Amino acid sequence: MAVQHGKKYQSSRKLVEEGKLYPPAQAVALAKQASYASFDETLGLHFRLGVDPRHADQQVRGVALLPHGVGREVKVAVFAQGEAAQSALGAGADYVGADDLVKRVEEGWTDFTVAIATPDMMGKVGRLGKVLGRKGLMPNPKSGTVVPPPDIARAVADARKGRAEFRIDKSGIIHAPIGRKSFQDQQLMENMSALVDAVVKARPAGAKGQYVKSINLTLTMGPAIKLELGSMLEMAKTS
Repeated sequence: MAVQHGKKYQSSRKLVEEGKLYPPAQAVALAKQASYASFDETLGLHFRLGVDPRHADQQVRGVALLPHGVGREVKVAVFAQGEAAQSALGAGADYVGADDLVKRVEEGWTDFTVAIATPDMMGKVGRLGKVLGRKGLMPNPKSGTVVPPPDIARAVADARKGRAEFRIDKSGIIHAPIGRKSFQDQQLMENMSALVDAVVKARPAGAKGQYVKSINLTLTMGPAIKLELGSMLEMAKTS
């Protein structure tokens, strides 16, 4: 059944020229113009990749460190002990602990947006899969959230910058945020550049032919805007 859109969406859709590929700066400005929601909408990028996610060597997953964040409060929880715990506290982590923090999460507490752990804690943190997994909070080496003690401070600092985790879905699509409508155009452009660069660098060994097929700029409620692929890939080279 076709989705029925309201009058506001239809008016917004008319601002986007059918079939046109927009350069990044023009697309950002147009997205703001086309936005009709009363709340501060999230802008994101929608990548269609030339890989087959059914194959293990064509999985795409990673993290983009957005210089201007994603427009939400970041609370960092670190599972560590000893000197690593002290480093996490010194770097500004909101919550730091070992067995005590594990127990707290086991009881259902998840008032944080990023979870980081040292490798020695993963035996215990792994038991929290039912709680953290459902919320996408489980520490993972591939997302840079399982790190050795000497790297804890850097990991906390990176989390503070604004992490946009991405992972390919079954249809070969990646979708990740680049910020809010209220961000300045230049901030959105810089975040966009960081995300494109991260996705390009995450090209898997098994990918053949054209890796990035298309990129769209999206709004929470507004229409998608097709982007000039060449211009977008140039952003990756300069980020």
